Parts: sequence; structure tokens; C-alpha cells
Amino acid sequence: MSTTVTYENWRSISGTFPIEDETKGARAVLEWAYNSYSKNQIVYASSFGAEAIVLIDLIQQVKPHAHIVFLDTGLHFLETYDVIDKIEARFPSLRIERKQPAITLEDQAAQYGSALWKREPNKCCELRKVIPLRETLVTKQAWISGLRREQSPNRANTEFINRDEKFKNVKICPLIHWTWDDVWSHIRKNDLPYNILHDQQYPSIGCFPCTQQVLADGDSRAGRWAGSSKTECGLHTR
Repeated sequence: MSTTVTYENWRSISGTFPIEDETKGARAVLEWAYNSYSKNQIVYASSFGAEAIVLIDLIQQVKPHAHIVFLDTGLHFLETYDVIDKIEARFPSLRIERKQPAITLEDQAAQYGSALWKREPNKCCELRKVIPLRETLVTKQAWISGLRREQSPNRANTEFINRDEKFKNVKICPLIHWTWDDVWSHIRKNDLPYNILHDQQYPSIGCFPCTQQVLADGDSRAGRWAGSSKTECGLHTR
């Protein structure tokens, strides 16, 4: 399969990948993606969480010089920056870009008031994540994401290939059939560096003001924006 999926014809190819292999289709999807799109047409938007570490390992096997973008909000945990450094050392050929918002935290506070993430978290995510990703995707036809169906009800219907209404793009999600145990089995088997906050009951790690430990049973997104109805930063919603 090497036909490029467009924004219009994505559905016909999404269900054609075999999922019986060791990677549950992820490797096949990535091979297809990097054969279908040139290096300047596709990017992996990485959070550097556990799923991201798996994807980075698989991507570097398929495309050692792949472009990876990290949305550097300026509000990430120090442990997140530490794992990025470790990944850069482990896979030096990857082109890892730390994309920062046009508006600094100081200017954001001056314009919108301090701690915008407490009062208007959607606006903060828009300024510091959604707009920077949109700027990145202007020149891209497709982007890769680490969404898994198991993560939350909002992600349960994610396909390998998705029509992205927000960015008018094709979103490729190789890990949709992976479980949380699958993710950690791959990390441990391959001795991959990972964010040590995962060892402290942080299954999903975003910006530090909006991420908490998960101490009770629940989906892996339960620690994000705890105590509010917000469950997504806006990258994966219309």
C-alpha cells in the first residue's frame, strides 16, 4: 500500500492494515505512512509520554531522520524535558523540534491575567498547543499521533487513518489497538528511556499545572484537568 491518503479519501484504506503482528499493525501503518508521504509532508506530534516513547522507537526503525515536533508550552515538568534529552541522545538522527508558542508566558499573563490555565484552560491550551500545532501542520499533509482506543471513551473509535476536521489534514494513529500493558512491555523489552513520573502514578503527563496523579481506578486521562469537565487539550477535538 503506497497510495497517498488525502483529506477526502482516508476511509477506504484505514481498515486494510493487518493487526496480528507483534506491533498490532503499528509498524505496517508507519511503513505505509513514510512511504506515502515525503519527509516534508508528515510530522509526528509527540508528547514524550509512554506511548510517544514506543512510537519514537518504531519510527526511528522505519524512518531514522523523521521529523518530530514537541509542543513546548513552557509549562512542562522538568522530567519531561529530561526524557527528551535522553531520547535525543539515544536516537541522534531524529529531527526533534521544540515548538514554542508565539506568545510568551509573561505576555500571556499581561494580556489574559495570571494563571490562565486555572480560569480558562481551553484558552491556554489554544494559545500554547493548538495554535503552535496548526502552524506546524500548515505545510504538512499528514501527522502522526499516539492515541489509543483504550485511553478514554473519547478515543474509543479512533482509526489507523483519520480525517482531521480541525487541521484539515490526515491524522495517523498507529497504536490504536495497544493496551497500557503493551506499551510498557515494549518500553521494558527495549530498555527505552521514559518519563519517571510514570512511576509515580502519572499515566498521562501534560503541563504541570493541569496534571495530577491518578490514585483511583479510571481511564488513563483521569489525571488531566482533574475536577473539571475538560478531558482534552484541543488537539484531538473538532
